[in-house]
Amino acid sequence: MSIIVLGAAFYLLWTWYQGTWIQDPDGDLLRARDDWRLWVGGALLAWSFVGRFVTAPLLGGKDHDPLRLERSNGQTLRSATGADIYFEVHGALDAPPLILTHGWSLDSRIWHYAKRDLAKQFRVITWDLPGLGKSSRLGAKVDLSTFAQDLASVLTLAGGKPAILVGHSIGGIVIQTLARDQPQLFGRKVRGIVLLHTTYTNPLKTMILSGLAQAIRWPVLEPLMRLTIILQPLAWLSSWQSYLSGSTHIGVRLGFGRSVTRSQLDRTALLMTEQKPAVSARGDLAMFRWDSEDALARLRVPTLVIGGDMDIVTKPNAARHIANSAPASELVIISGVNHMGPVERADLYHRQIVKFAGSLS
Repeated sequence: MSIIVLGAAFYLLWTWYQGTWIQDPDGDLLRARDDWRLWVGGALLAWSFVGRFVTAPLLGGKDHDPLRLERSNGQTLRSATGADIYFEVHGALDAPPLILTHGWSLDSRIWHYAKRDLAKQFRVITWDLPGLGKSSRLGAKVDLSTFAQDLASVLTLAGGKPAILVGHSIGGIVIQTLARDQPQLFGRKVRGIVLLHTTYTNPLKTMILSGLAQAIRWPVLEPLMRLTIILQPLAWLSSWQSYLSGSTHIGVRLGFGRSVTRSQLDRTALLMTEQKPAVSARGDLAMFRWDSEDALARLRVPTLVIGGDMDIVTKPNAARHIANSAPASELVIISGVNHMGPVERADLYHRQIVKFAGSLS
């Protein structure tokens, strides 16, 4: 949409400049210009580059606790896959370890509230998935099993203590993939699992309008993803232009519920814009091919599954399915939140995580 607006702006400004030649009564040629083209074209051009300053306040509520995209003194870990994993540790070293895995097209800065609040009781370990944020990956391929191996490497940061794994969206997919590929870690190195707004199969099957999404996968979505990979420089420019115009904010707003604030909306849009489009596209393609329906069925590790009643990306039924398949599970559906619930209502999620961790003691 942002490209269309920008194109329309240039078209109107160009046609205004060109004008139309007319002949006056004396036979002289004069250039006539429609001023409305100048004003509308100028307005559209301005909107294309500063529209976010209008869109974010319109779509988000007032901030009382702004989301801040902050880094601390992070370090790098060489994963077993060869990837260089950027991670941060917050909280006391002797506190119970809590490892947080973020959603796709984001990075660990999205855990701002969790790092601040949960670090009071836990040793909070956050990391950037390879290819996103400050983590690099070995080779171009994005693979869920490889991410699971990376998570196994991050587990070594727990210092020998059994950790609780928390995953949002693709973060939950990575945890389930690890459970499928390396079940021996659960119970010994993992004492609990918390899955936030995630799915158990190809996400196209558990989102709203899933029938339509699956129908356009091969003729539309897959070619679009591959074109993004090929034309990454152009996709990168388009992504930034969409952020500046506020178009990204409109799309991101669809993933939030009733409580989103202006900073949460803008910072989430910024995080998505900062990631490499080709990496994001490869990750989407990998998720289209992923399925781990019974990954938790053979585990006896306590599992907390949290969904939102407004989630359009991973509908509540996906959370219910996961909870039903995990023998030692608890299901919580939070009212009024969408896919980005852990950001817009972090307090509710932290309360559930603390309660769940207390039940493991």
